Amino acid sequence: MLNSIDISTSGLVAQRHRLNTIAENLANINTTRDENGNIAPFQRRLVRFQQQEQSSQEAGRGAGVQFQVEVDQQSEPRKVYQPGHPDADDDGYVSFPNINVVTEMVNAMEASRAYEANIVSINMTKEMGRNSLSILQ
Repeated sequence: MLNSIDISTSGLVAQRHRLNTIAENLANINTTRDENGNIAPFQRRLVRFQQQEQSSQEAGRGAGVQFQVEVDQQSEPRKVYQPGHPDADDDGYVSFPNINVVTEMVNAMEASRAYEANIVSINMTKEMGRNSLSILQ
């Protein structure tokens, strides 16, 4: 029973980090400079999930979720023609992060639903434990 709660808890933590990463992406949608003030558009962050590694003693038991936040190196910046912008290049184009608000919002809704599903799983596990104890009494 505790193992299933541990698995769901790792899912909660992973989805919380995913939501924080999405919020960071949305907050930096118009960021054209890096933390040092150099002209460089913010690069979108992605969260990758994978199964937690298990020791040989834990083989056959359920595993939780590991996550890793990665920087999207493959997408090109969004070029917008704004010749008066202080970060415009010689042709008048400003490089903005390639972040799509709709995609980020859909990802946020998905992460929120997954978070809720993990909470339901924890509550159902607790309820089954309570019912098991009431049967034994």
